Amino acid sequence: GKRYIRIDGKCFNFLDKKSERSFLMKRNPRKISWTVLYRRKNKKGSIEEVAKKRTRRNVKFQRAIQGATLENIMAKRNQKPEVRKAQREQAIRAAKDKIRQKKDVKKVTKVQQPSTKAKAPSRQKGGKGAGRVGG
Repeated sequence: GKRYIRIDGKCFNFLDKKSERSFLMKRNPRKISWTVLYRRKNKKGSIEEVAKKRTRRNVKFQRAIQGATLENIMAKRNQKPEVRKAQREQAIRAAKDKIRQKKDVKKVTKVQQPSTKAKAPSRQKGGKGAGRVGG
């Protein structure tokens, strides 16, 4: 073989004169039928080495979510939008009623508490209070 070093420093090793001459004549190795590059480009002799790999298809699978079974989820999905909207509004209404009842109970307890509770003693005049601390 022969080693050829170009001016830019790139190194080429040639096995025989045939390949060296072809390189120096600037022939494209992809167009010369006996080269490795030609055989790779045109897929020659690769069938016995590698069989075509089969791609696996992803299988979609639905699982239940915590707190809801798959049947519940599918039933909700198959409902008509109007029915679902009505259920949602009903749930919202129920939640608002619950909040309103809590507020009413608080109001009633608030009204009863001040009558039983005595007034807090007011601050005494004169004397040093803890008004401005630190200077």
